[in-house]
Amino acid sequence: MSPETLVQTPLSVPLQFTTADFDRYVMSTYARFPITLERGEGCRVWDSEGREYLDFVAGIATCTLGHAHPVMVEAVHQQIQTLHHVSNLYYNQPQGELAQWLVEHSCADRVFFCNSGAEANEGAIKLARKYAHTVLGISDPVIITAHASFHGRTLATITATGQPKYQKNFDPLMPGFYYVPYNDIAAIEQAVALLDSSERQVCAILLEALQGEGGVRPGDQAYFQRIREICDEKGILLICDEVQVGMGRTGRYWGYENLGIEPDIFTSAKGLGGGIPIGAMLCKSFCDVFQPGDHASTFGGNPFACGVALAVCRTLEQQNLLENVQARGEQLREGLRSIAANYPHLISDVRGWGLINGLVLNAEIELTSSAVVQSAIEAGVLLVPAGPKVVRFVPPLIVSAEEVDQTLRAVEQALATVS
Repeated sequence: MSPETLVQTPLSVPLQFTTADFDRYVMSTYARFPITLERGEGCRVWDSEGREYLDFVAGIATCTLGHAHPVMVEAVHQQIQTLHHVSNLYYNQPQGELAQWLVEHSCADRVFFCNSGAEANEGAIKLARKYAHTVLGISDPVIITAHASFHGRTLATITATGQPKYQKNFDPLMPGFYYVPYNDIAAIEQAVALLDSSERQVCAILLEALQGEGGVRPGDQAYFQRIREICDEKGILLICDEVQVGMGRTGRYWGYENLGIEPDIFTSAKGLGGGIPIGAMLCKSFCDVFQPGDHASTFGGNPFACGVALAVCRTLEQQNLLENVQARGEQLREGLRSIAANYPHLISDVRGWGLINGLVLNAEIELTSSAVVQSAIEAGVLLVPAGPKVVRFVPPLIVSAEEVDQTLRAVEQALATVS
């Protein structure tokens, strides 16, 4: 059969595949909302019943350019026809060009590519541990992380994650982590002093610039600047998890730019590929201690993923989307504050940066974020919880003022229903 014939052959016969069929074959690792999404365009998606929704989830801060963006469609089309995968035993141009863009638009000097945020954080953990052994001379290195953090679902990254609910029944966890309260300067200073006086020594501090899964909690600038000082004084590494807040999500390319510091290592994924799976671990040259054979990824940095990610990066820059993120983020927060004023018994706070924002529900009431999200679905907007008491808003970075206003009206309608 010729390639031309293959292209014209249907990939599958349409079936009435129900949610019951889905649940029969797919593991129950998600508590799914009862809608089946079939297609998307821009900031909108449609379900199997033909109903339209504004998508303020964006694959959980992943669809940077929304759905079916012409730039991504063209990049996919061009790269899949040219070269989609080769081993990292060879050079490929899209990987090199993407690494160059990332380095030129950040504080990093080197990039390692993988497939996800968890893998990127695994790479950062491994790099920090090798640096500890080979440069710092630490035999029992410890990485400090924060309570309420989220760093991934692999065994090492759920151990790094400071939330027991993600660790339950996965013992024994990986050794080498120590947890502190987020945004608490005294706690971080005490932890470093305590560990330095023991046989376990700190090699790195791993933090999110803004805690996403932990309730959309922005980092405090003074806190991060003091941590940067501690790292410089002690010769230890500062690692920023930028998986959710990087790639323009906060109104700057990287979340750490909101804090007036530079990390030694940081990680990216989610929005980097605009929905195509890709992750990256970036570092400064002084801590680039990996040698051939130390770390690898079969699919990491393949031409297809890198070609699409490069198109996303260039569009973010060329269309000045950071300006839109800042304007629409401020519009969204102002609107949510107005809604909060109308529902003081339900809402206690509105917080966030750029286009990652949280509507914080009153801790004293029984209303949960999942209940609000379900009500918002019925009002025509997709939102996502960030813990039991925070409703998260993470739309595509191309969202318009009209779409923000439409979402605010739907949120008010949803709150009126649940109240």
